[in-house]
Amino acid sequence: MGKHRRQRGDLAHEILAILATSADPMTAAEVREALDPPLAYNTVLTVLARLHDKGEVIRHPVGRAFAYEAVTDQAALTAWRMQQLLEGDDDRVAVLTRFHGALSEEDAALLGALISAERADES
Repeated sequence: MGKHRRQRGDLAHEILAILATSADPMTAAEVREALDPPLAYNTVLTVLARLHDKGEVIRHPVGRAFAYEAVTDQAALTAWRMQQLLEGDDDRVAVLTRFHGALSEEDAALLGALISAERADES
């Protein structure tokens, strides 16, 4: 019996595909069972943790474990990545100033409108 070898990154894509087609969030054990061939539980858990760290899956507490679901909203993933980059820099003012300065007039106006609308909602 020959071994099935996945290429680098294939396992993460396979797990994302499993999660994306599931109607409900899945535990690591459920993801493991859906893989062909099944892998060690710790391997699946490690990949899920890495996908979570990248913002590609979200997790929900289920007892002492987590259930995972794929992030299918590209805008949410991009926003999460932007937030991670902002949090990774010590000079938030400089980062936000440069970001704002790099925006087109239309994007700057949209951002201003979003901030104004949020402030109005808070009042």
